Amino acid sequence: MADMVQSVELLLDTELDDAVRREWQMLFDAGLPSQARHRGASNRPHVTLAVADEFASLDARIGSIPVAPFPLRLGPLVVFRGRTATLARLVIPSPALLDLHATVSSLVGDARGSRSHTEPGQWTPHVTLARRLAGAELTEAIDQLHSEPGVLIGNASALRRWDGDGRVEWFVGGSTQNR
Repeated sequence: MADMVQSVELLLDTELDDAVRREWQMLFDAGLPSQARHRGASNRPHVTLAVADEFASLDARIGSIPVAPFPLRLGPLVVFRGRTATLARLVIPSPALLDLHATVSSLVGDARGSRSHTEPGQWTPHVTLARRLAGAELTEAIDQLHSEPGVLIGNASALRRWDGDGRVEWFVGGSTQNR
């Protein structure tokens, strides 16, 4: 079993969250892998800003980051390849998103087990739609979503922390929407 990790995540406003959940449901209804299969209360669309094995002193520091809602645009589909594929929507970078990511990255830069793929310049902001897709499933998933809008528009609403070991989340900044 893989080690669980901790993360700092950007949550979406209600309308954008609902739009992503509709796409999750389309995949689920087609019998495909989908984030909709995860029924836990903490499973929600998000943009991962930072990942590490442990954020020992992060919470006190990150709680001071103001997260006012700002526009967030989800663009075209993207595929991340490994043994299987992950299907996601790219997040179109904005100055507000890049500034928030840089702030979070500067706070977690020394965290134990920090993952380089979330560092500025190496980060691909996205919202995951489905994981562990085999070849034919990936093709079918893309076909299922082909009629969806090319860009989903909404706002970022809050920051949360996720502890994969404890399987718990807590909110550290932003509005109370989607909590």
